[in-house]
Amino acid sequence: MRILVILAHPQPGSFNHAIASAAIAALEAGGYEVVFHDLYAERFDPLLSSEEIPKGAEIDEALARHCRDLAEAEGIIVVHPNWWGMPPAILKGWVDRVVRPGLAYEFLEGDSGQGVPRGLLRARKALVFNTTNTGAKREQEAFGDPLQTLWKNCIFGLCGVKDFSRKSYGVVVTSTEAERRSWLDDVRQGVRECFPGYPEEDI
Repeated sequence: MRILVILAHPQPGSFNHAIASAAIAALEAGGYEVVFHDLYAERFDPLLSSEEIPKGAEIDEALARHCRDLAEAEGIIVVHPNWWGMPPAILKGWVDRVVRPGLAYEFLEGDSGQGVPRGLLRARKALVFNTTNTGAKREQEAFGDPLQTLWKNCIFGLCGVKDFSRKSYGVVVTSTEAERRSWLDDVRQGVRECFPGYPEEDI
């Protein structure tokens, strides 16, 4: 079973990198094949051109590889910080360019122009890990947790991925080493719960 892991954090050695590494290790221990993209390390171009927008548009090989990896994934994990209630721009650009019509979703005919989508992704489970410097209570009360709505409803729900989980860790800037170790244990546990390992005879 192939799991796609997407990381979006500009600083090598960040806690987001540690989360991605812990998630990948848990997946591999469970017998999964992991396809990993570190968007900043790859210098992924987040700019969607007008030529790329139409369904079936010609795209370059680097983008085509990302599209294939998304289409073939049976599960998806995304790791990124919470910046202004949004993912980093490079990850938003990845969504713009890779989560394409005809690949991730399509619009049904006869919907009176309302744009009723049908999800096309093969993946049936998605797990998002976020870091934040805003406490959970303030995040919910002041901002309404926009990342939950974005990933659960606007992206994965639209693309047919109904089994969605998300975990957020913070406040990172004041966290202790013990807290970060505990959070990484929680990452590994979250991955095991979302993607139970195969029995040895099935690997």
